[in-house]
Amino acid sequence: MPARLSSPVARLAAHRVPGDQVVPEQSAGLLPYLAGLPDPRDRRGRRHGLVGVLAVAVCAVLAGAKSFAAIGEWAADAPSQVLRALGVRSDPLTGVVAAPDEATVRRVLTGIDGDALDAAVGAWLRGLALGRQAASPAVLAPHPAVGVDGKTLCGSGPAGAQVHLLAAMDHAGQAVLAQVEVDGKTNEITAFGPLLNRLDLAGTVVTSDALHTQREHAQYLVTVKQAAYICIVKRNQPTLYRQLKALPWRKVPIQDETHDRGHGRYEIRRLQVLSTDALDFPHAAQAIRIVRRVRNQKTKKWRTVTVYAITSLTAQQAGPAELACYIRGHWRIEALHHIRDVTYAEDASQVRTGNAPRTMASLRNLAVGILRHAGRTNIAKALRHNARDARRPVTLLGIT
Repeated sequence: MPARLSSPVARLAAHRVPGDQVVPEQSAGLLPYLAGLPDPRDRRGRRHGLVGVLAVAVCAVLAGAKSFAAIGEWAADAPSQVLRALGVRSDPLTGVVAAPDEATVRRVLTGIDGDALDAAVGAWLRGLALGRQAASPAVLAPHPAVGVDGKTLCGSGPAGAQVHLLAAMDHAGQAVLAQVEVDGKTNEITAFGPLLNRLDLAGTVVTSDALHTQREHAQYLVTVKQAAYICIVKRNQPTLYRQLKALPWRKVPIQDETHDRGHGRYEIRRLQVLSTDALDFPHAAQAIRIVRRVRNQKTKKWRTVTVYAITSLTAQQAGPAELACYIRGHWRIEALHHIRDVTYAEDASQVRTGNAPRTMASLRNLAVGILRHAGRTNIAKALRHNARDARRPVTLLGIT
């Protein structure tokens, strides 16, 4: 790792959107990013263009649609001017705009290339993030941060055959920048590199849970991607865990403390940081211990949880407060998964055909990312707001 990460502003100035030819400054809307996707349907008998169908699906999900039927119903109720703005074609003879029905939506979302769709929406969301950060550089953490985490789509199949997705999310904008499907015969560990290969991570801090505390991942991030890492350490790395636990924590003062109240509990987090070169892990520069004291507001009982982590960031690159911010920021990707489960009822979805489970998950990621970018903190309320006027989702896509 270089002695000093590049500054966020300098990194933004030199940023490239990997694998995409659309420059965000030239096209703020989503539709140009969807235009290059391969159409899975046979050329014969196509009544609706691919971009129009996908744009309709995105708007319907922004209005709270959870199924193919709900997307078709939203399209059927949408005014003709809204459909035209989304790229839905009108009949050349009558001039009437006919909305894509449920069968068309199902056929497209089942057959669409999941990798290509995730790459397109990820590139657009990265463009939004760049615009937001360039406009408000003062709100940035010392370095941009990306969290990596996986999620199983429980309703996508029987146990052992369910779709599992690994995603990388921007901490600040809470937008999913990249996503890959994990082969059921492998696991998340082997998908870590392919997920991040498409992202420019120079000067970025990558956070992950204990599953990805792997020596190969650390080497890859620091030497190949020119990034830093913060990894949680649990007993899946027994030697490293024992080394961390044996450090002289009693002699280290509390360097950051936060108090939070919500979800029926009161929580105190105390963080300690120790610079060390004695850990048997590539590029590890600082060890972290977080002691969480949690009180259940109903039972009034306390429980204590101790969490260890390591980072390649030196004390000069990130102090205790910044490290605490990065670690808390990582849990935002779990919050996204919670929104998909609770607000969109993702785990209850029985969509199983073709690429449909992944496609619907991608559309939910996109919808949440768009709403976060628009400053919406209550996603369920925002979906209800959009559902009352079909023009509102269109505006969120950058279409005027």
